Amino acid sequence: MHNREVMPHVASRRPIGWRVRTAFAAGACLFAGATAWAAEPPNAEAGRALFLKSTTPACAVCHTLADAGAAGTIGPNLDELKPDANRVTQAVRNGIGVMPAFEALSDAEVQALAQYVSGATGAAQ
Repeated sequence: MHNREVMPHVASRRPIGWRVRTAFAAGACLFAGATAWAAEPPNAEAGRALFLKSTTPACAVCHTLADAGAAGTIGPNLDELKPDANRVTQAVRNGIGVMPAFEALSDAEVQALAQYVSGATGAAQ
């Protein structure tokens, strides 16, 4: 007896290779979706919180940034400078001028802060 006669709802008229390719494609889509999710930009609110109060000293103490309501005068006005995310990351990690390096921040925090500042100033990512 043939399987299609015993279990017509399970058997398929399509060749096995088609099912394998379909399963592979579905798995690839799930993997790609997970990768895209992991690459999403960090939360702007987390970056804003870091800028306002979660760093020591807070970025807002020294820098002007309209989106954060910050009017610091020690460091550059970020609204005028419009640093991209890479420039913010370098400054936060290494310090620049009188600005200290923020070594206690995790990579995710630095990324969130950099994306927030560059996005708030309209800089190119």
